[in-house]
Amino acid sequence: MAFTNVHNYYEKIVYSRIILKTGKKTLDEDHLEDIACVTLNHLPPRYIRFDVDMIFYLSPEERLEMESKVDDAIEQAISLISKEKKPSKKR
Repeated sequence: MAFTNVHNYYEKIVYSRIILKTGKKTLDEDHLEDIACVTLNHLPPRYIRFDVDMIFYLSPEERLEMESKVDDAIEQAISLISKEKKPSKKR
């Protein structure tokens, strides 16, 4: 099928950094996927065919800036999703 290589470059970075940041916490798959969606929606899309193409054209400074933006977006997403996923108190 055509287009099987096309993907958002941020996806792999976001997924790996979410796991890195939440690795010791017990979060279910739904929680992690919600965090990923919110994070990706706060980042500009960068569609590519092959990751190596992006890595080749980015300077070290640009790569660090992208990682910093990802980390900030993940923190915001975790905060937002954590507030929404808290069980409501019954009265």
